[in-house]
Amino acid sequence: MEKEITVVDYPLPDREELKRIIDDMATMYKDKAVIDTDPSFREELVDALLGMTQTEVENIIARVLVVDARLDAKDIPEIIQEKIQIIRKSGVLEFYPLNESLDSIGGLSTLKKWLLRKRVCFQSKAREYGLEMPKGVLLTGVPGCGKSLTAKAVASEWKMPLLRFDIGKVFGMYVGQSEENVRRAIQTAESIAPCVLWIDELEKGFAGVGFTDTDSGVTSRVFGTFITWMQEKMNPVFVVATANDVSKLPPELLRKGRFDEIFFVDLPNAKEREEVFSVQIKKFKRNPDIFDLSSLTRYSEGYTGSDIKGVVKAALEEAFLDNGRELTTEDIFLQIKQTLPLSATMKERIDSLRNWAVNRARPASSQWEEIPVPSIENFSQRRKLEL
Repeated sequence: MEKEITVVDYPLPDREELKRIIDDMATMYKDKAVIDTDPSFREELVDALLGMTQTEVENIIARVLVVDARLDAKDIPEIIQEKIQIIRKSGVLEFYPLNESLDSIGGLSTLKKWLLRKRVCFQSKAREYGLEMPKGVLLTGVPGCGKSLTAKAVASEWKMPLLRFDIGKVFGMYVGQSEENVRRAIQTAESIAPCVLWIDELEKGFAGVGFTDTDSGVTSRVFGTFITWMQEKMNPVFVVATANDVSKLPPELLRKGRFDEIFFVDLPNAKEREEVFSVQIKKFKRNPDIFDLSSLTRYSEGYTGSDIKGVVKAALEEAFLDNGRELTTEDIFLQIKQTLPLSATMKERIDSLRNWAVNRARPASSQWEEIPVPSIENFSQRRKLEL
């Protein structure tokens, strides 16, 4: 029978099709409701509807018109929330709110400059000049040093929707379900473009590809679909992938052409740790200028950004429990003494990551100075002396 069947793919509505649907709905409800005809609102409405099927678009517009017989700018948040729910139901993609910025990341100056420069390459004049559409970036390195935060911040900085692609949820129990899931996720991302597609901990989805065949080749086929799309994609979907253990990734994924650049995110150096302390103290609604940041920086050698965030949070909790008094530098010092950083418990793994990155990745910091990775014994001895 397969020779007698023709397969037809129905893509999601593009911008022109969405405009036509909106015009048809306006004609249908012209005697019962009003749809704002302002051009700027129309473009905003189309942006909000991208990624939905025609039926979903018609249903959400009809539902809004039933409520107050009018569709205008105040209805955009409701439409966006509806789209978030629709995409979330797929179980593979998830919308993330744009509540971070590059300023909320301490350090990583080289990576930040690269991202700001890459943004210009999305413009139409870049195509006319001969530049290709940016593909994406792979961030690897020490856990807890800002890789995932960067993915969230770049979408906010570029003012693009942020979609999180959970590779682990792609794999289904039925034959062909996994391949269909990844194709649908790619189709949805392209229909919403321009957007940022964030793939966190990439190695967990594609570890072992090419070395094991315990799933009848499903992982290899999903991987093949993904890397082919990465190589050939023309739509402005910028992929930000993160990986803590890049050695588990298939080598085909790391060659030039898949990603525009591979960055290694190391432990923050002294200047970066001071920036992280400042950012985290600000996040907890305190003025960093009243704290001894230089001393905190000097004493927190080997701490990741996540370690520093945890230290500041714990210090704030202790101050609150102590009759709600104000947070002090001494409170943060005490928490540093009581915290064993990730760099001490994962010394061998961090050394291995650094060795891999020397000739394979670009440093995310302007000065990739070698940050010593102390052993657990060194931290224990130091705490005894200080306490």
